[in-house]
Amino acid sequence: MRASLLATLLYTLPSFAIWPFPPKRFSGNALLSAGSMGLGADLTVVAFGDFNGDQFLDLLTLGSDHQTLTVYVWDHEQYTFTKSTAFKHPQRVYNVIPGDFTQDGRLDLLVYGQSSRSGELSIQLYTAQPQGGFNSDPISAPASLPAQPIPVDINGDLKIDLFGIPSQPSSSPFKAWQNVWNQSDPHSDMFNIITPKFSGSQCTLANPHSNAAIDLNGDCLADLFLVCQDRSGSKFFQIWVNEKDSGFIMTQQGSLPAGTQAISFADVDRDGTLDMLFATCSSVSSSTGIGSSCSINIAYNKQLPLCMSASGSDYTNGKRICRPPGDLCTADPDFRFDLRESADNDAFVRVPLSDIFPPTKDSSAKPGLLVMDTTQDPPVPVPIKFGDINQDGFPDLLAIVTTGSGSHQQRTPNLVMSVPCGKGVAGCAANGSGRRGWQAVKKDADPLLKVQDARSAAFLDMDEDGTLDIMVQRTGDQGEGNIVFVQNNFYYDAFFLKAIVLNGACGSGTCPASKGANKYHPYGVSYSGATYKYTVLDTSGQRSAAQVGQMPQAAYQALLTPYAYFGLGRTNNYIENLFVGSTKHTDEHYINMEGVIPNSKVVIIPPIEGESWRRELYLRPGEWIPWVTVTVVVSLFLLAIIVLVLHLNEKREDELERRRASHHINFDAL
Repeated sequence: MRASLLATLLYTLPSFAIWPFPPKRFSGNALLSAGSMGLGADLTVVAFGDFNGDQFLDLLTLGSDHQTLTVYVWDHEQYTFTKSTAFKHPQRVYNVIPGDFTQDGRLDLLVYGQSSRSGELSIQLYTAQPQGGFNSDPISAPASLPAQPIPVDINGDLKIDLFGIPSQPSSSPFKAWQNVWNQSDPHSDMFNIITPKFSGSQCTLANPHSNAAIDLNGDCLADLFLVCQDRSGSKFFQIWVNEKDSGFIMTQQGSLPAGTQAISFADVDRDGTLDMLFATCSSVSSSTGIGSSCSINIAYNKQLPLCMSASGSDYTNGKRICRPPGDLCTADPDFRFDLRESADNDAFVRVPLSDIFPPTKDSSAKPGLLVMDTTQDPPVPVPIKFGDINQDGFPDLLAIVTTGSGSHQQRTPNLVMSVPCGKGVAGCAANGSGRRGWQAVKKDADPLLKVQDARSAAFLDMDEDGTLDIMVQRTGDQGEGNIVFVQNNFYYDAFFLKAIVLNGACGSGTCPASKGANKYHPYGVSYSGATYKYTVLDTSGQRSAAQVGQMPQAAYQALLTPYAYFGLGRTNNYIENLFVGSTKHTDEHYINMEGVIPNSKVVIIPPIEGESWRRELYLRPGEWIPWVTVTVVVSLFLLAIIVLVLHLNEKREDELERRRASHHINFDAL
């Protein structure tokens, strides 16, 4: 009777009573639609940032009136975004750059808006308040020409400056809005216009442009990449190397192919250097923003490679030929990009879009590419996005591909995976040689492929769970809302690392309480220009290096996350070397962290004045932790039983031996 009652109770008890671990939030090994995640209708996400300093990514949206700005913070418990604060800007908003301009560890909002004077861009800063929200009285800064300024630390003090061209005429085109904020002075200005040190011929910045603050010569110090245009409208690029207090020196200038669109940067071939990727189109519709006869172009960075052996020589005939694993932040003065399309140049690859998305029975026409979001005024560039969706260490692509024509034109976000080269793989030679190939994802990607009205897309990690998810913004023509999030629920056996460099505010890692606000951590600063380089050994012992930049671009609603995310591939070891570079103008502007644990988040706080670097490591509580806990407990229990049994056996043997000894007769004594 008792046995049957116990069996009935065990059968009827809820599963969590006998298995305490919570069920998975999502099931299925695929990309899954997560809906709007709490965001209202008729919104445009214009920026990402950690507005409440809880290390979860939040969103900044722009209303349909193009003036109302709303912050949506992530609620980890409810697994959704919740509305936090909102205010209305007096002019039409073109772009918003979140950043800690006052260096107090909180995110401020720099708003680029429509100016009352034609041909100008107004710049106003809303400072964060200690109790939350933003000061309703913004600080005005000198206006700019329509080419949007980019955030950059121009003088190496870890404060966010701006680089661009002010509206006031000057003999020197390049100017900087130097951050001169004085916390103790309530009437302090935010910016002063200065003429920075630029040694070389200065150009006219293109509008729109893809200007970036990113390390291109390999010294872990952010340089400047500028997109310029001449009087005929042809585009070219300039690279200005950061020489710290000596200023910037132009090291390369080159023409961009006809029809060049927005430029992105990533380590495409995982060789420890940052490459360029951009689309070129024969024509772009001014009404739809769709380019025709488009190709994806990759310009590989010709730079010193990684030494394969840690003990091998890195010099030949007195000339450095490679970088040792423990010395990755060494500048290569001979680095360059070669954008010539020729047989003898393997550093430039052009992949026709039709090779990745060949014609099908349903659509025999060549695919198009959405390169401009014309639903906004003025139109906003739509770059090809980079993100390591499968954590193999090679960044994948996210692009909006169009099919059909007229009113039946479909705009579908497509995920393109980076794969090893082989015969018949797009981006590889006919014999299968090449650095990387590209393959469109069709299987288990229905939430993306069902969208037919996309206008932009971006990678993000919604719940800090260590996988890159996707946000798609839509026109609403399908009647299914304006924003949809796609959860990455693929299970991979590779590892990742997330890292963020802060701006040195509250160097102790904790900001003191003030004006009724409690102590807080300065995690939400959106610092541009940090650099990461790492080496890792795969399961076969092969060493590889990779480089990642932190928020290199912020103009034109770039939608880059404030942290860096990079896959490590399959490895059974710690990260061998992790070099982290800041924008400080000191001899040691970077540090080397050895033995960093994979599947973790690293927070690095550079010193401001005479302090030391601070590092914080956060392990992600993965789904395997409960299983490891159960395995350890069961193993300890089994070991305890074995030890107890052996102990009892030994005790019994000792007792038997003692008894035998007590009954033993010593015949020699008789």
